[in-house]
Amino acid sequence: MKNTTFRQLRVFTEVARHLSFARAAESLHLTPPAVTMQVKELEAQVGLPLFERQGRQVSLTTAGEYFVVYARRLLATLKEADDAMARFKGVESGLLSVGLVSTAKYFVPQLLARFREEHPGVDVRLSVCQNREQLVSLLQAGEADLAVMGRPPRELATRAEPFAAHPQVIVAAPTHPLAALDHVPVDALADQIFIAREPGSGTRNVMDGFFREHHIAPRLAMEMPSNETIKQAAIAGMGLAFLSLHTLGLELRAGVLKLLEVDGTPVMRTWNLVRLQSKLLSPAAEAFRYFVLEHAENLLQAHDQALLNPPA
Repeated sequence: MKNTTFRQLRVFTEVARHLSFARAAESLHLTPPAVTMQVKELEAQVGLPLFERQGRQVSLTTAGEYFVVYARRLLATLKEADDAMARFKGVESGLLSVGLVSTAKYFVPQLLARFREEHPGVDVRLSVCQNREQLVSLLQAGEADLAVMGRPPRELATRAEPFAAHPQVIVAAPTHPLAALDHVPVDALADQIFIAREPGSGTRNVMDGFFREHHIAPRLAMEMPSNETIKQAAIAGMGLAFLSLHTLGLELRAGVLKLLEVDGTPVMRTWNLVRLQSKLLSPAAEAFRYFVLEHAENLLQAHDQALLNPPA
């Protein structure tokens, strides 16, 4: 394995993350044949197959499951060395790795775009995770400098800094009977059908807590891991949806979904910027941390007020 390169390790860990050569290629801005070639060269160096391929299905072999642990450690160590050298240089450059739960993808790119205007020398790698468990794994592996999430992980030694309010609301298609009401009692939800996020997601945890508090057992028609699919189902009149207000800007402004004025809503959560306690941030990551803590609250507050209190 003396000739193994960090490039091969990066490609391997991306394929292992997505279990897809095509998605890894898209993430790395490479062609699928280039990704396949890098993996084949690495497997030749290791002397063992690292992936099992059955048609389009890709899975790690037992050797691959072991090797990905060491590959991530090596890449994390290289990133730490790069960050240390950047601190010596005293420049805000290099790679900034940000992980986020899928709900945060509706506003984090705006923050990153504004940040890049002030710090054009920083390259940004954005990893959108479908749920908090994936994001916790990303943090644990040292593959994200900072994570944007709701509830900080208890299973890791992290530092969490709240930076903005995160309202959760209930929406329906404009044709839904409850959409005609100016005020919706919580009890009126008991007989309604809901389309919900999957168990384990932050949004689902808040929804379950809201209904427990009000002693209501919602009728769940479907569970989906995608905010976009849930919104489309609600627009089609398949049921009510309990979602983050930050995912709903386009639909509420277009009038294809209606915000229900339900007692006890919006349910307020908090967005947190999370990092490992043991991780020393690079100048670029530290600059982004300060940028988020300074600007994110005003950006999201303006968004929330426009949707919760639209002009008459």
